[in-house]
Amino acid sequence: MLSNENPASIAAPMQESASLERAKLNLSGMRCAACVQLIEFRVRQLPGVISFKINVASHRAEIAWQPALISIKKIIVAIIDLGYGALPSNQSQDALAQKENKLSLWRLFVAGFAMMQVMMYAFPAYLVPVPQIDGDLTPDLDKLLKLASMVIAIPVVGFSATPFFKSAWRDLRNRHIGMDVPVSLGILLTFFASVWATFKGGVVYYDSVIMFVFLLLGARLIESKVQRKTNAALCVLTQISPQYAQRLPDYPLQRHAEPVDAADIKADDVLLIVAGEHIPADGMVLEGGSECDESLMTGESHPVSKTIGSELIAGSINLNGALIMQAHRVGDDTQVSALIRMMEAAATEKPPLVQLADKHASRFLTVILLLALLTAIVWSQLDPARALWIAISVIVVTCPCALSLATPGVMSAAIGLLAKNGVLVAKGKAIQALATATHFVFDKTGTLTVGKLRLVDTIVLREMPQAEMISLWMTSQSNHPVSKAIADTLSAQRVDQSHYQLENLREIAGGGIEANFNGKTYRLGNPEFVAQLHSACIDIPPALNGKTLSALGNEDGGLLLFALEDVLRDDAAQAIHNLQSRGKTVLLLSGDREEVVRKIAVECGISQAWGELSPAEKHDSVQRLQADGAIVVMVGDGMNDGPVLALADVAVAMGQGAPLSQSRSDLLLMSNRLSDLDFGFVVAGKAFRLIRENLSWAILYNLVAIPAAVTGLLEPWHAALGMSLSSLIVVINALRLYLLPQPLRLMPEESIG
Repeated sequence: MLSNENPASIAAPMQESASLERAKLNLSGMRCAACVQLIEFRVRQLPGVISFKINVASHRAEIAWQPALISIKKIIVAIIDLGYGALPSNQSQDALAQKENKLSLWRLFVAGFAMMQVMMYAFPAYLVPVPQIDGDLTPDLDKLLKLASMVIAIPVVGFSATPFFKSAWRDLRNRHIGMDVPVSLGILLTFFASVWATFKGGVVYYDSVIMFVFLLLGARLIESKVQRKTNAALCVLTQISPQYAQRLPDYPLQRHAEPVDAADIKADDVLLIVAGEHIPADGMVLEGGSECDESLMTGESHPVSKTIGSELIAGSINLNGALIMQAHRVGDDTQVSALIRMMEAAATEKPPLVQLADKHASRFLTVILLLALLTAIVWSQLDPARALWIAISVIVVTCPCALSLATPGVMSAAIGLLAKNGVLVAKGKAIQALATATHFVFDKTGTLTVGKLRLVDTIVLREMPQAEMISLWMTSQSNHPVSKAIADTLSAQRVDQSHYQLENLREIAGGGIEANFNGKTYRLGNPEFVAQLHSACIDIPPALNGKTLSALGNEDGGLLLFALEDVLRDDAAQAIHNLQSRGKTVLLLSGDREEVVRKIAVECGISQAWGELSPAEKHDSVQRLQADGAIVVMVGDGMNDGPVLALADVAVAMGQGAPLSQSRSDLLLMSNRLSDLDFGFVVAGKAFRLIRENLSWAILYNLVAIPAAVTGLLEPWHAALGMSLSSLIVVINALRLYLLPQPLRLMPEESIG
């Protein structure tokens, strides 16, 4: 059994891990899951290689290695020595792919032309056989037709079928059984047995050989086109980063722009973005006004207005006016780079059902070869004249590639389709878990609601001159929606913070923020969390019932009480209704006050809702659901959602959520639209059904075809036709995912901007 662990990497010293290098490789020559297993197994055994994963859909590999022990050149050479192609990802394979595609078409043409010609010579033998079997075909004419068929079959075997032979020889040289081993064995045995029968007498199957090669080449050509189609959505993100940018080196003194390579942009560089250009880095608008197309990153189909101070996302397109921006995150640190890494990782990871099929693909091939040998031995005792042909039929008819062939296509199609609709799949296993989910658990703030809270009232509990300044400084260090709302309002009121400095600031999950100022400890967060400092409850005026509350206080008592209101997302109620109509149980678990949570629950139609929950209580609630057999999808955006997101079967983080929640998510809702999450559930369900259909068909086909071949009911040409059509059926079935209707788009909420 192939092991996924590299002993050298396990024993690698900890100090060397910091000097790891990472790269991506473009691979070629892979035909089935057995090829992937071979390459991954051999490369992982190289000393110094820490990790190596192949994306079956895109034929790209991610590798991490220790440069002190091995170089990327040696890794590439090791892959080439296995008989496969490998190039760094920055070297385009387009020219090589076009050449291979052209050669494949010529091979298909030769096989197709030969197939038409050979049938003219095979037809008389079927229609009027030789006298020995009650026919009118003379022996001399019969031999002439066989010789003509042999001559036509030679270029097919010698040219059209060479990719199968090369791949089979590579597998055997590496002591590995791949899909092309039985294919090549079937072609060669049938051809040379027919050559023997041509000169010694007997039935020939040149037409079956040529038909088998033609059908297999045609099926693989279609598979490659489908593969490129399903991979297109994954590749589009890698193609949106510009190669060049315009930098303003002396801004604001001079506005002369100099062209630079996009890879040379550094943080804090000032860039000029004219209309029609891609944004080369994440940053902020310094001057100008325009609209940007951010659909590839967020799924938002409407242009997003950009003015001074607006955030810009690398990869988005400036649609009209010129913008001057300051770069904040560049290169691999940009949001689009993170999306690409997450999508490629998700496409590499396979659902458990697919892993099971891939694991046994190579073993299945070995069993089939042994079964064919046993069949030949048995039939040599029953009917020696048919033994070889029946054994060949057993080899040819089997379809192990269908067990693994179409599932990468379905996964890539699903991941790409979701990405185009604002749902980023970070972990491939989420597709299967989401498809089988029984319970959907939602947080409130920033999830069911917009998350852009408005500060509607500030109540002074105790006079302190620096109270607002301390509140602004603490909230400006947090990404939580409540903190952002307070910070935005206080900043607009021009609260001064230039003469003060807080110390030991830290964010406490489920509570709020704590810091030290002038020897005292201050807390800003939910009233209960603040009240723990002075062991006295903070009185809440009845007029504030139903509003989100946050308090500021120290050891002496409460100082300020902030009242905020949130807005329900436009699509929240409909998304919840859609999930419930499909039989899913929806719950609302929030750390906000009970009356606020109840109000939102009523508006959304959620009957099971709880408020004032700590992160531990949320964690325990989901754990109890899972103990009862539930498959739980958790949707959240705050830092306090981190523990429960890590526990859930599927963790969904909102696009504007806290980095901690995003890092622990399986799905990232970049569009911030709950309707897209509902669409994601539909896509996952359809994808998982297609995977099961493909695997079921492959298993059913082999259960029927193999016994039929063993018992002599199938001729070799029957087997060739069945094997090719079986593979083609599962590939075409994967394309049904694109028939799903796209979700309707609502106008973007003003508060999201």
